[in-house]
Amino acid sequence: MEKTVASTIDRDSVDATYATIKPYVRVTPVVEVNGRDFGLSDFTLVLKMEQLQHSGSFKVRGAFANLLSSKLPAAGVVAASGGNHGAAVAYAAMRLGVRAKIFVPTVSSPSKIQRIREYGAELEVVGERYADALAASEAWLTKSGALAVHAFDQVQTVLGQGTTGKELSAQAPGLDTVLVPVGGGGLIGGIASWYGGTARVMGVEPQAAPTLAEALKAGRPVDAETGSIAADSLAPRRVGELMFPIAQAYVEKVVLVSDDDIRQAQAALWEVLRLVAEPGGAAALAGLLGGGYRPRDGERVGVIISGGNTTAVDFGERVQAK
Repeated sequence: MEKTVASTIDRDSVDATYATIKPYVRVTPVVEVNGRDFGLSDFTLVLKMEQLQHSGSFKVRGAFANLLSSKLPAAGVVAASGGNHGAAVAYAAMRLGVRAKIFVPTVSSPSKIQRIREYGAELEVVGERYADALAASEAWLTKSGALAVHAFDQVQTVLGQGTTGKELSAQAPGLDTVLVPVGGGGLIGGIASWYGGTARVMGVEPQAAPTLAEALKAGRPVDAETGSIAADSLAPRRVGELMFPIAQAYVEKVVLVSDDDIRQAQAALWEVLRLVAEPGGAAALAGLLGGGYRPRDGERVGVIISGGNTTAVDFGERVQAK
């Protein structure tokens, strides 16, 4: 039977995608605490812990959505990644018995590179940033005939990431606001499509990699800086074309955070809950701790902890709270 591939990004398509990938992904837990636990005001904070997902991040949702809905060539699949997407595609390919070739830049963390290799994918480290790895993967695609699995600008990728929102809405109904880290925008595009305006969705991205902020300012995806300690997950140069109209319709605000804010969020997750997150994984919480978004008393706020692929378990001297 020929597989049906969704061509639109909406709630129904996210639902259908979830039914497809559910046997292969974890239903990651949530933890509900009071904002005062983190030195904030009196509001309900719900953390969606995608760092506990297979391959260490939410990215495996989009990887399985692509592989399970496509006819896979003998050459297998190819992906470019800052690290998490590569690990996710490598894991999905391993589970499904498919060849995978992954390109990552030198900025990719050792823990992510190690995961990709452990999952049995062929790995090439090329260039300094994600854009360099993407160019190399496109050259390989032309040469090999492999199936490209884009990190964020592909319908199935966005739909797969949107299943994070579907789970969260069932686990924590009645959220007023959801804070989502932004790199290429696949996660926030999927989550915003799921909520469709029933909760405020806000993006959080590094000051040194303001991809969505610059796109919204320009009215279209444009090149942005690619710095920050979270560059291996939140600095692809520009957001995807597919997610941008979704962001225009449903993303209320983009909060920019400093690297110190991100380090503070990593430290706070460990000190308060004994949870380890990579810099990009802690970015959404940094939007709260850094004061970029201040919830009203009694508000219910969801925060996506998007990844935990890091070897850094000693955060050193804690950055003083602002």
